[in-house]
Amino acid sequence: MEISFGILTQPPIAPLSSPPSRNGFRGRFASLLLAALVLLSGCASTSVRTVRDASGQPLALRGTVVLVEPDIELSEVMAGGMAEPRREWTSAARLLYPQAAREALARQGIGTRPDYLLPAAAGPDDPRRQITLLSQAVSLSILQYSSTANSRALRNKHGRFDWSLGPGVAVLREATGADYALFTYIRDSYASGGRTAMRIAGLLLLGGDIGGGMQVGVASLVDLRTGQVVWHNLLVNQAGDLRNLAGARETTSHLLKGVRGQAPVESQP
Repeated sequence: MEISFGILTQPPIAPLSSPPSRNGFRGRFASLLLAALVLLSGCASTSVRTVRDASGQPLALRGTVVLVEPDIELSEVMAGGMAEPRREWTSAARLLYPQAAREALARQGIGTRPDYLLPAAAGPDDPRRQITLLSQAVSLSILQYSSTANSRALRNKHGRFDWSLGPGVAVLREATGADYALFTYIRDSYASGGRTAMRIAGLLLLGGDIGGGMQVGVASLVDLRTGQVVWHNLLVNQAGDLRNLAGARETTSHLLKGVRGQAPVESQP
């Protein structure tokens, strides 16, 4: 199926602890995620891609993971359909998601390093910020070109999941001591009371749904020793909620689907 990349999106609000990055690229990245909705449907859909080991099984992580400062924005969809960013919701989500992600990794027996926040003084030319932007650029390419069913799929990959951020990721390994970095991008929206009323009216009077909130996220794990992307996932969720811990845990369970450790911890009854 051909994906259209012409969807317009509002520019994201500036990160709470870092200066604005390149809005043009981030807008294109957000547009592609929205375009992915034509391929994924249902309450919570994922598209997991992972490197395989010598036996053909999904690769199990060996080492520790650092959560790089997540790029998260939450907004409210007003009656007319416009999304207005909600800073207090975003602040809560940026605290709750890392907690839920550490818990999910721990259940797989995967150790974590202290979360890595980009320094406030790190501008667009700082190597550490460039790695974050590069991770989004590579995710964009993965979404566009990695599906074997997509006419855009790169023939030189021969159906393998083979993507890399290059040796520049060594700066994160030096700064954190971790073996892998988890990069996360999430845009989450919730229908206002007015929008909910409009949806009900649309269903009753027009027989169709004009839509409400939507949760879209991309996460990737990168081996900081080699630069290889070892796991990648796209999540589209019509019912997720990052504003509370229970909702953050549910979202994270979908977003980190397929991440495997060497010694998963058995669930307690």
